[in-house]
Amino acid sequence: MNIAFNFKNFDPSPHLKEHAEKRFSKIEKYVQDSDQPELQVNLSVEKFRQMAEVVLSADNIHISAFQESADMYSTIDMVLDKIQAQLIKIRDKNKSRKRRAKQQVRMDVMSFGLDTTVPTIVETDKYEAKPMSVEEAAEQLKSRDYEFLVFQNSETEAVNVIYRMKGGDYGIIDPGN
Repeated sequence: MNIAFNFKNFDPSPHLKEHAEKRFSKIEKYVQDSDQPELQVNLSVEKFRQMAEVVLSADNIHISAFQESADMYSTIDMVLDKIQAQLIKIRDKNKSRKRRAKQQVRMDVMSFGLDTTVPTIVETDKYEAKPMSVEEAAEQLKSRDYEFLVFQNSETEAVNVIYRMKGGDYGIIDPGN
């Protein structure tokens, strides 16, 4: 991660620079999967106000925070807390989206009577499609006495159906989202 510091109206001590670099390097664990994340840190002093402005730019993350206080060390710590809180919120939102992406498949059993043309649903079952590869799904189907198996393809993250054909081979139904 590239961290760039700008100092306005004061010359920072080596200890302050070291403290700021050490503290802001903690942000790197939140943006590990991004290509070339950049952190711009602007530290300035106006009379008795010690101000810090931080702008983080990564692949799909663009956040900023501003803080001021009477002490530059505490200002750095407080602005870092704000950035971390925003990154945690983004990370949790992305996790909840992935959890919502798991779909439940509804299976219905229908029976057809000879005297009526309207099918009647006699059984309903809820089934959560488990993520697995196509090979794992074929092994599951082979080990069980089912005609088909609904699963979440771990490579495409789409719900697929693998079924047993008459010749002993397998077929896959992929909705192709």
